[in-house]
Amino acid sequence: MNAVAICVAIGLVLAIAGIGNDAEAEYGDVVMNEYSDEAGMQPVVFPHWFHRIRFRCKACHGDLGFQFKAGANDVNMVKIIDGQYCGACHNGDVAWSIENCDLCHSGVVGMPTQVHHSTMLKLPEERVEDSTTETEDSSGEKQ
Repeated sequence: MNAVAICVAIGLVLAIAGIGNDAEAEYGDVVMNEYSDEAGMQPVVFPHWFHRIRFRCKACHGDLGFQFKAGANDVNMVKIIDGQYCGACHNGDVAWSIENCDLCHSGVVGMPTQVHHSTMLKLPEERVEDSTTETEDSSGEKQ
């Protein structure tokens, strides 16, 4: 068996093993649950690290308007469908479209909106304080 076939087989086994399991947030992830529980959906687990290895910070935090604080962005499905926030890329052309609900809504019901605690533990103390106080928008105004 060649190396490609072995890699494909391992990938399939790992993919099948993960089917049906609720995602747990990992280092660098942000849990978004402002509206999900109320709507009967699982919370969104946003894989920040996955996006960060593909894009510079400016792509989302500058161009798309995401603030640097969990819970500070009023992201909802109406805005996403309108092409704002996640919808700027998750439109079926750049990345999968919103019809694939479970790819984003993969958290455990009741998870609070937060930066995953393992990320907070790795930040310098002054950054942790900054993430829990007022933030500045892209124009420098305090929020």
